[in-house]
Amino acid sequence: MSKPTHPCQKAQPQTFLPPFAEGNNAAVEQSEATEVLSGFRQDWSAIPFHRTEDNFGSIPFLSSSDSILLMYISGFGNECASEDPRCPGALPEGQNNPQVCPYNLYAEQLSGSAFTCPRSSNKRSWLYRILPSVSHKPFESIDQGHVTHNWDEVDPDPNQLRWKPFEIPKTSQKKVDFVNGLHTLCGAGDIRSNNGLAVHIFLCNTSMGNRCFYSSDGDFLIVPQKGKLLIYTEFGKMLVQPNEICVIQRGMRFSIDVFEETRGYILEVYGVHFELPDLGPIGANGLANPRDFLIPVAWYEDHQAPGGYTVINKYQGKMFAAKQDPSIFTVLTAKSVRPGVAIADFVIFPPRWGVADKTFRPPYYHRNCMSEFMGLIKGHYEAKQGGFLPGGGSLHSPMTPHGPDADCFEKASKAKLAPERIADGTMAFMFESSLSMAVTKWGLKTSNCLDENYYKCWEPLKSHFTPNSRNPAGTN
Repeated sequence: MSKPTHPCQKAQPQTFLPPFAEGNNAAVEQSEATEVLSGFRQDWSAIPFHRTEDNFGSIPFLSSSDSILLMYISGFGNECASEDPRCPGALPEGQNNPQVCPYNLYAEQLSGSAFTCPRSSNKRSWLYRILPSVSHKPFESIDQGHVTHNWDEVDPDPNQLRWKPFEIPKTSQKKVDFVNGLHTLCGAGDIRSNNGLAVHIFLCNTSMGNRCFYSSDGDFLIVPQKGKLLIYTEFGKMLVQPNEICVIQRGMRFSIDVFEETRGYILEVYGVHFELPDLGPIGANGLANPRDFLIPVAWYEDHQAPGGYTVINKYQGKMFAAKQDPSIFTVLTAKSVRPGVAIADFVIFPPRWGVADKTFRPPYYHRNCMSEFMGLIKGHYEAKQGGFLPGGGSLHSPMTPHGPDADCFEKASKAKLAPERIADGTMAFMFESSLSMAVTKWGLKTSNCLDENYYKCWEPLKSHFTPNSRNPAGTN
């Protein structure tokens, strides 16, 4: 198995924000709970969805065999099934685990929940593989680089923290793939008790080749900021570009190809899965919708990798490797046990109209009971036009005050409140958590990206207090 390969799959694959994708198996049946999509046993034209921007013919460094369109199924939390069109009928009919599978494949289940979970929350996937994943040499410990779950390696810091864009290794100096380029920035909780989260930064310049990776610890929400990611998963192939996200759930193997010096963010959650937020009083049609997410159609590769294929496992925060036999709008939430309180929320600040009257329109000054990690994909964040740059980030810990810089405050306080477009050409996001996250030694020191002058953006703020005038002249 080269890039995690299986001719078919039955079960629940990943999910992606408009217009995301994923992939790698000849047949798959996925279960997450709402609708059922029948298995595809026709030609390519019968598969319901693809993105024109995913035509590999426009992407360099790919062989002609990869120059097909990526195919996706639409929906979040759906029950769905797919087959690689090269193996029609690969999904068993009427059963999951026949004595002999079609095409003499191996049936394998990947569980995303306890077997006894209620149907509404029971998550499992059936994959039909060329070789089962158990076919590998023993795992051996390897250098974990800058990946950690030790939240006590440096003392807590209650100050506002901001990072300059994290430096991507130059290809001419050192080749670094996705796994070697993982750096843990901050986090909280405990991996062993399946409670918590971590924020990682990935900085890479080369493809993973004959290696794949999976996390035994939690689900990965991947947010590319610079460079496209061609991701081969156990459920199919997907192309994920800046301004898109993908979710690769716990235990799912994947390999990533990149085409340039590449950077992005990862939110890893322990013990829970991402789900769409409840709608509540906003009504039936707000926030992200299930149709905004895509799931890859099954795909396989029967390829002999010279010297074998390496499987890398992140287990209890440590890295292990084994040789495989060749062959503002909450988009997602990870709930805690307390209703309405999340282990992690993924929030975006997209382009939009500002129409509020008699209102200070930028984000207000705030002391939050939650941790807020923000990143910028492109453009200029409205509350801080300078200093907060694409590829960097900021962390405001619980009860640490934060808000617009002085320049933003002055302009917004005096602006004529006509309807206006906000954040055109910009995409900022937030990982918000009820947990108090520790920052790693790499984040504070080794990365050399911590902005020591961040606090200065608030120093020019001055008093406008007018004790003798309740309504100062010139207010709107």
